[in-house]
Amino acid sequence: MKFSEYPFLRYLPFLIGGILLGKSFQLSLSLLVGLLLLFWLAYFSVLKFSKSSKRIPMTSILAYVMLVLFGMCLISKDQQAEDKSSSKDVDKAEAYVGEVLQFDLKKPNSFENIIEIKAVKKAGEWTKANGKVIVYHQLDSTFSPGMEVYISEPPGIVAGPLNPFEFNYAEFLKREGIQYRQFLGKKVHVLGKSKVNSLSHFLVRFKSRISQQLKSKIPNPSSNQVAQALLLGQKQYLDKDTRKAYSESGVMHILAVSGLHVGIIYALLLFLIKPLKLSSKARKTYLFLVILLIWFYALITGMSPSVLRASTMFSLISLGQMRERKPSIFNVLAFSAMLMMCFAPLVIFEVGFQLSYLAVLGIVMIQPLILRFWYPPNKWLEYVWQLVVVSLAAQLSTFPLTLFYFHAFPTYFLLGNLLIIPLTFLIMQIGIPLILLSWIPYLSDFLGWVVNFLIQFQNFLIGQIQQLPYNQLDRLTISVATMLLIWGILLIWKAWEEVSRRKLAWGALVMLFIWAGFRFKESVNTPSELLVFYQTDKGMLMDYSFHHQTRSWNSRVKVSDISFKIDPNRVQNQWVINPKTLFAIPRQDSTFYFPVLQMNWDSNTNQISFQGKTPKAVEFWKDGKWYQSNNSERIALEESPIRIVF
Repeated sequence: MKFSEYPFLRYLPFLIGGILLGKSFQLSLSLLVGLLLLFWLAYFSVLKFSKSSKRIPMTSILAYVMLVLFGMCLISKDQQAEDKSSSKDVDKAEAYVGEVLQFDLKKPNSFENIIEIKAVKKAGEWTKANGKVIVYHQLDSTFSPGMEVYISEPPGIVAGPLNPFEFNYAEFLKREGIQYRQFLGKKVHVLGKSKVNSLSHFLVRFKSRISQQLKSKIPNPSSNQVAQALLLGQKQYLDKDTRKAYSESGVMHILAVSGLHVGIIYALLLFLIKPLKLSSKARKTYLFLVILLIWFYALITGMSPSVLRASTMFSLISLGQMRERKPSIFNVLAFSAMLMMCFAPLVIFEVGFQLSYLAVLGIVMIQPLILRFWYPPNKWLEYVWQLVVVSLAAQLSTFPLTLFYFHAFPTYFLLGNLLIIPLTFLIMQIGIPLILLSWIPYLSDFLGWVVNFLIQFQNFLIGQIQQLPYNQLDRLTISVATMLLIWGILLIWKAWEEVSRRKLAWGALVMLFIWAGFRFKESVNTPSELLVFYQTDKGMLMDYSFHHQTRSWNSRVKVSDISFKIDPNRVQNQWVINPKTLFAIPRQDSTFYFPVLQMNWDSNTNQISFQGKTPKAVEFWKDGKWYQSNNSERIALEESPIRIVF
C-alpha cells in the first residue's frame, strides 16, 4: 500500500486539521476567504512562472495550506449559519408561534415533539424568529407535521452539564439543531390544520405511513419495536430492556441503521439483476436507479453519519461500475468523509461518524491480516470464519473509542455477531419486500408473520447471551494517549510487510516512550487525596478519595442524579461504584462534623470550613476544566462543583 496512490487519503488529514483549527480559533469568514484566494493566486503563480524542479514541492505545500484554510472556512460558515438559525433571547419572549416538525412520540406521561419557531412576541409586538424547541404536551389530540401552534409562555434554554464528565445533553441537542426545551401540558393552541408543503413533511409522513404498516403486519410489541429500528432506523420505540439486552450482547449496532443495512439493500438490488444479461446501457440505468433507491432509503431512515458514509461509498462504487472501473476503497472512504464534512463540518465530532469510519477501516485493513492465521477446509467453515474475522477486525479498531465514550465492553460480541448478523440479513431480506408489498393482503400478512417469528427468535438468542456470566465489562477507562498507541500498533501491524521493519520498530519504540511520558505526567498530576462536591438540584453529595480508597456522603441526592451526574466522574477516576459511607457527627446547630477531614458542613448556608486540615488547592469546575479558586477558608457549595486537593 503506497500512500501516494490514494490522493483523497492524503487530503483528508489537512481538511480535518483545518476544521479543528477553525473550531479552536474562530476567525471571520471574509478574512479566511481572502487568505484562501491569496494562496490560490500564489499556487497559480507557481504553476505559471516557477521552474519545473521547484514546482511540485511548492504547489503541494500551497495545496495543503489551502485545504486547511478551506476547513476553517467550512467551520466559520457553519457557525454563521447556526447564528442565523437561532434568534437570541427567545427564552425571554412573552409568547411564540411555531410549526410542528414531526408526529408525536408517546412518553410515559406526555407526548414529545419538535417545534420550529416562526415568530415571537416581545413588548406586545410580533417579530420573526428562528430556533427549535423540543416540547412535551398532554393534549387529547396529537400533533402532526406542518401544524401551526401558539404557545403563551417562552421556552427554556437547555442547560449544559454541571458536573465533571457529565453527559452534555445540551450539546447533543445543539447538533440536532435544537436550542430550547419546554413542558407545555395543555397550554398550547392549535392555529391551523396540518399541511404538506415541503419535502421534509412528505418524508416524515411517508415514514410514518410505513411505520403504521409495520405495526399492522407485526402487532407483537417486542418484535415491532425491533422491526421499526432495524428497517426504518426508528430507535425511539425501543424500550430500556431491549436496548440493554442488545447492548450487553455486543450487537446494538444492528438496531442503528448503518452501513451494514445499506450494504444488505445494495447486495439485494444487485442480486436481482445478476441472472439477467443486461446490455451496457440497461445496466448503467439500473445502477443509477440503485443509487437513487439507496439515497431515498437514507432520507427516510434519518441520514445518520454511518448511513451517509455507506450511501456515498456505494454510490461511488456504482458510478465506478458504470465506467467499468473498481475505485480504491481507501479513496472512496476518504472522499465520502470529505464530502460529509463539506456539508456538515461538525460531523467529525459525532460518535457515530467516528465509529462508522473506524469500523470500515478496521475491516479493510485488519481483516486480511487475521484471515491468514487459518485457511478453513470447507465453505461452511470459511463462511463462519469470515464472520468471525470481520467482527474481530471491526472490534479491534473501534474498541478504544468505545471504551473512551461508553466505558463498557461486551464480552460475548463474537458469539452475538456470529448468531445475529445472519439473522439480521435474513430479516431485512424479508422485511424490505414486506414494506414494498404491504398493500397485498395475504402475501404481506405472511411476510409479516415470518418477520415476527424471526425477530422473536433473534430476541430469544439475545436474551440467552445476556444471561451468560460476565456478559459485559463495565466502568472501564482509557486515556487519549493509550487510544492513539493502540491505533499506532494496528497501523504498524498493517505495514509490517510493506515498510522497512527497522523503521517500524523504531516508530513503535518512539510511540511507547511518548505514551510512557504521558502516563507518568498523568500519575504525577493525579492527587493522592482529594474531596469532590457535586452540583445537584436537591441535597448534597461528596466523594473523598485517599490512597486508592473512596468514601462518600449523600444528603438527599436521588439515585437517578447519582447515575447521570456523579457516576461519570467516578468512572473517569476509576473509583468504586458504591463507595463506603463517610462518617459524620451531627450537631445541634444544623452542622455536620467529619472527623477524617476535620471539616464542618453547615446545611443551612451550604458552606464548609476546615479545622486544622489545610487544603493545598481549591478548584471549581467550568467548561470541562478545573480552575483555581482564591477562597480556601469558608467555601460555598452552590454555584459549581468544587474539588479540594490535600
